[in-house]
Amino acid sequence: MRTVDPAKHAAKRLAILDAAAGCFAEKGFEKTTTADICRAAGISSGSLFHYFPTKRAVFAAIFAEDGERTAGYLGEAARAEDPLAALFEAVDQLTAEITEPAVVRLVLEVAAQAARDEEFAALIRRNEAATRDGLQVLVQRAADAGLIDPSIPPRSAANWMAALVDALLSRANMDPDLDVAAERAMLKLILSRFLRTTPADRG
Repeated sequence: MRTVDPAKHAAKRLAILDAAAGCFAEKGFEKTTTADICRAAGISSGSLFHYFPTKRAVFAAIFAEDGERTAGYLGEAARAEDPLAALFEAVDQLTAEITEPAVVRLVLEVAAQAARDEEFAALIRRNEAATRDGLQVLVQRAADAGLIDPSIPPRSAANWMAALVDALLSRANMDPDLDVAAERAMLKLILSRFLRTTPADRG
C-alpha cells in the first residue's frame, strides 16, 4: 500500500489554498470555478478533490488555515520575555498583509460569503474570538509586568485592538492610495498611548 508523506501532503494542500486565494481575490467566490483553481495550482481536478470535496471547502479552508496561523504566533507571543514588545509584534503580524491588494479584496469576499453562509460565518467568528483571546493574554501579561496601565480591562483592550486592526483593513479597502506603512505606524502609536502608564501613574 502506498504511504503518504505528511509533509509533502501538507505542502501541496497549502499550495492549493494559496492558488485558490488568488483566484477568489481576483474573481470573487461565485465566479471562481474549480477549473480556475486547478489551473492556478497546476493540478488536475482529481487532485483538487483529493484534498477538498467542494469549492466551498477550499474557501473555508483558507480561513481555517489563517486562523490556525494567527493562533500559532499569538501563542508564541504569549511566551515571550517582553510581553509589551510581543503585543506590538502581534499587531505587526495582524496588519502585515494589508499591503497586499489581493488580501484586501479577499476580505470583501469573506464578508459577502459570511452574510449568506452561517457555517462559514461561525468559522470567522471563531477566528476573531481566538484573536481577541490571544491579544487579551498579552495585555494581561503586560499589565502584570507593570508595562501598561493596570486599570485597563484586558478584554476590553483586546476588543478595541482587534477593532482598530479591522478599521485599518477597511480603510485599505476604500482607499487604494492609502499609505499603509504610515497608518500601521499611527495605529501602534495610538495603542502605545492608550496602553502605557504615564510617568505620574508609575510614580
